[in-house]
Amino acid sequence: MAKKSSIERNKKRIRLAEKYAAKRAALKADANDQSISPEDRFAANIKLSQLPRNSAVVRQRLRCELSGRPRGNYRKFKISRIALRKLALSGQIPGMVKSSW
Repeated sequence: MAKKSSIERNKKRIRLAEKYAAKRAALKADANDQSISPEDRFAANIKLSQLPRNSAVVRQRLRCELSGRPRGNYRKFKISRIALRKLALSGQIPGMVKSSW
């Protein structure tokens, strides 16, 4: 099990990203728009940099939903390889069987 503080910090980043998503997208569009004057684009960059850093989507970490493990996760299932194997061996995931050859 991962540290609770790490899991909660990641949840906070997810909440902040959802909260500021529209504002961040609008400011990024203004900052990258070549038809706007350079002063306005620079002002958009300044406003963008004043937003909380944790509101950026790239700061989120993919963590296992069951254990909070930060590495070795399958995006499709949103769980770690260890939790996936445990669930597959107990028959909790339909159609998944242990391979042997």
